[in-house]
Amino acid sequence: MNRKLREVLSTSLYLLVVLVLTFLVVTYVGQRTKVMGSSMFPTLNDGDNLIVDKISYRFSEPERFDIIVFPFRYAEKTYYIKRIIGLPGETVFIDEEGNIFINDILLEESYGYEVITDPGRAFEPITLGDDEYFVLGDNRNNSSDSRDPVVGNIHRDEFIGKAWMRIWPLDEMGMIKHR
Repeated sequence: MNRKLREVLSTSLYLLVVLVLTFLVVTYVGQRTKVMGSSMFPTLNDGDNLIVDKISYRFSEPERFDIIVFPFRYAEKTYYIKRIIGLPGETVFIDEEGNIFINDILLEESYGYEVITDPGRAFEPITLGDDEYFVLGDNRNNSSDSRDPVVGNIHRDEFIGKAWMRIWPLDEMGMIKHR
């Protein structure tokens, strides 16, 4: 009986340690998320499964072109994945030809799937606050992003993390390029 009790205790302790470690990893290090929709096409596709790095922004600041995950403010358990375009303190403006300007300088970037047809609220210059970011989907004409007042500017404390690795589909498995 004593041996069985030790086995049960040992197994229980092992399971407890595994559960605690799993909780710590998912809460503080990384988590899996699934891309739903085509707003980040061609970089990410509908159905892609990603690992989100939740720890690197604890030690470094987000950079332009990072792909981030954040919760949608008006729906529980709904997360958006977008690319950072504007950084704190910058002014973002999108003209009628779809050109993106940061502090009156044309942004040199190659992530947009097509030319922006609707600059949304960025038709007027938007100056970002000390902890605000302007984000866009790569599929610019099929993305609800900072141009939409419902999404707006994203505050630093809203970030869940940085898209790190694609784990599904297997033939596209690999690290996600941000630059």
